[in-house]
Amino acid sequence: MEETVATSTSEAISSRATASEATRWGQLIFGIICMVMIANLQYGWTLFVNPSDQKYHWGRAAIQVAFTIFVLTETWLVPFEGYLIDRFGPKVMVCGSGFLVAIAWMMNAYADSLALLYLAAAIGGIGAGVIYGASVGNALKWFPDRRGLAAGLTAAGFGAGSALTVVPIANMITSSGFEAAFWWFGIGQGIVVIIFSLFLRAPEPGEVPVPVAPAVQQTRRDYGPTEVLTTVPFWVMYAMFVMVGTGGLMATAQLAPIAKDFKIDAVPVSILGLTLPALQFALSIDRVLTASLGRSSVGFPTISVVRTRCSSPSCWKASASMPYCTLPPIR
Repeated sequence: MEETVATSTSEAISSRATASEATRWGQLIFGIICMVMIANLQYGWTLFVNPSDQKYHWGRAAIQVAFTIFVLTETWLVPFEGYLIDRFGPKVMVCGSGFLVAIAWMMNAYADSLALLYLAAAIGGIGAGVIYGASVGNALKWFPDRRGLAAGLTAAGFGAGSALTVVPIANMITSSGFEAAFWWFGIGQGIVVIIFSLFLRAPEPGEVPVPVAPAVQQTRRDYGPTEVLTTVPFWVMYAMFVMVGTGGLMATAQLAPIAKDFKIDAVPVSILGLTLPALQFALSIDRVLTASLGRSSVGFPTISVVRTRCSSPSCWKASASMPYCTLPPIR
């Protein structure tokens, strides 16, 4: 009897039509759009630090605690959020998180105390973490045959998402105040996430192609979560991720205050006929290069190249760039 049930189940799965390429790429694009919409929560934050300090005089260190809270809630809760995503599906979780990221920035617009600012940061971090985890996880499920490419493109959406909005946000802060920028961009980003979350879904069994053997063998078998925690490579990669991420986030959060202290934030910079204030140019080009030359370009080679050979050069470049953040300004 059990063999009959197992046989009928396997036949039903095998007979189910494989999803078209349009369906798979559609799901990937929907996730990327959601990632683009939450990029400003992390990479656009630095633009709000100085205006907030000028109005409330809380001190930059106290204001940046909010960024720390955001990063902690965005990252450390992802394992639990991943469990909820698998249970309730990406549509429900991402849709609810769209409300959270909108509410977080709307609260920032009226936050007149550090406690309220910190609460908004925690809410935004939870929402961004769910969207990030759901988008990457769903991309990997839809592209088991091109996991590196799917993950790289999805992460690139998060990396480059703020590139096109740096200038509009900075201009709105200058013309209407940082409160208006928080309010309107918060609402807009949340609405877009909610709309595109309605199209997200996980693939059904048999709906995605079975991956062929990789050109370069990455592992001999799949490890369970508890097994992974007992392996040395996991903790080595975890340490690498923490060190590179810490340096990158530190530079990202402090870029505007550093530029203002060096009195170069408003210095016009012209490259290829495009002229922008130095701060806006630096933020935009950093986001573009992170996505194009970093996340997406490194994600694709992992299909056919051992991952450690792709990650090692990136770690060396990140480490080599950090001393330049401590150089004194040129007078």
